[in-house]
This record gives sequence, C-alpha cells and structure tokens, in this order.
Amino acid sequence: MALTPLDIHNKEFSKGFRGYSDVEVDEFLDEVVREFELLLKENSALREELDALNSRVEQYRQLEDTLHNTLVVAQQTAEEVKENARKEAEMILSDAKTKADNMLREKEAELKEVNSQLEILRKETKAFKAKVKSQLMMQIELLGEKTEED
Repeated sequence: MALTPLDIHNKEFSKGFRGYSDVEVDEFLDEVVREFELLLKENSALREELDALNSRVEQYRQLEDTLHNTLVVAQQTAEEVKENARKEAEMILSDAKTKADNMLREKEAELKEVNSQLEILRKETKAFKAKVKSQLMMQIELLGEKTEED
C-alpha cells in the first residue's frame, strides 16, 4: 500500500512517558506532508513528460520507418526506371539495326537492278553501235560503188 500525504497528515502516535513534543512532531509531519506532496506532483509531472517524450520517440520511429520505406521504394523505382530505360534503349537500337539492315538489303537489291539495267544498256549500246557501223559500212560501200560507176 502506497503512502499518501493524507496518511502522513492523519498519522497519530501513541503517547508515552517522556515522549516527543507534540508540536514539533506535528510541525515536522506538516513539513513532510508538504515535501511529499511536492515530490508526488513532481513525480506526476515527470511521468507525464516521460509519456509525452515516449510518444514523440514513437512518432519519430514511425517517421523513420516511413522515410526508410519511402527510400526503399524510391530506390526500387529508380532501379526499375533504369532497367526500363535500358530495355527501351536496347529495343530502339535493335529496331534501328533491323531497319538499317533492311534498308541496306533494299539498296543492294536496287543497286543490283541498276547494274543489271546498266549491263543491258551497255549490250544494247554495243549492239546499236555495231548495227550503225554495219549500216555505215554498207552505205560507204554503196557510195564507193556509185563513185566508181560514175
């Protein structure tokens, strides 16, 4: 059972032969009561302050946990963004390479076609020159024959 200021104040001592002075004991008990009440009030105030501080510590712990979780999520998000950017860059590079390869094949096919047409034109030109030369030779021969006749 806890001792209260009221217990101290109401405490009665039995009277004995040649005992202590009642006034001095009562004054001392009154002083003890005052000091005890002050100590109880101070103890109560300190408990309230401790509770408030514990509450703030808990808030800070929760804030720390929240910040830690936020940091972890931010790091994960950053890693995901980097990974997605890397994959997208690889896709763009692959797509560009595929397009470049396709364009190269198309241009090589066009070049083959142009070379083939050029070769055909060279053959036709050669044949045309031979035909013209042959006709000119025939004309020269005809002219030579006519000049001899004249």
